[in-house]
Amino acid sequence: MKTIIIKYPAGNVQSVLFSLERIGIKAKVTDSKESIKNAEKIILPGVGEAHFAMKYLKERKLDILLSELEQPVLGICLGMQLLCKHSEESDTTCIGIFDLLVKKFQSKDKKNKIPQIGWNNIHNLKGPLFKNIPDGSYQYFVHSYYAPLGQYTTAKTEYILSYSAALQKKNFYAVQFHPEKSSYVGHKILENFIKLND
Repeated sequence: MKTIIIKYPAGNVQSVLFSLERIGIKAKVTDSKESIKNAEKIILPGVGEAHFAMKYLKERKLDILLSELEQPVLGICLGMQLLCKHSEESDTTCIGIFDLLVKKFQSKDKKNKIPQIGWNNIHNLKGPLFKNIPDGSYQYFVHSYYAPLGQYTTAKTEYILSYSAALQKKNFYAVQFHPEKSSYVGHKILENFIKLND
């Protein structure tokens, strides 16, 4: 099993690597086009700023490569947002797999702090990524921007409003939460991704 974590300016690469190791998967971190093309599973992680991350991907034409991949791809947090069409963060044009506009949380209530940081339930779980995952499971979130609910939504959560906790379109999967920081359930979601098409 050849699993690639895409190297780009994203802060949780090591966390994803260690989490995969815990479920017995040895992954490689690279921005090599050849390695990405030949991988069986690809993860686009992410903790960072959308414009800066997209600049890195575009300079290496990895945005084009990603959009053409036919093997399973998983975007995590910022990685999920970059797979959408556009982000309000620095008015950034993204990769465009999901026809969604990523928006910034707006809150007039002081108890709803931005960014959202902490554990939250995920509901209405659909698709193979959530096989044997109970509805209402807790996952760990850290983000100021969100993807609205839409036709690609495979899980939802609520913070200030209801939004997409996960998306899927064909071979592209994405989660707003951090499965690598979400204990057993998060590891099970990563395992489900690794087992796709087995």
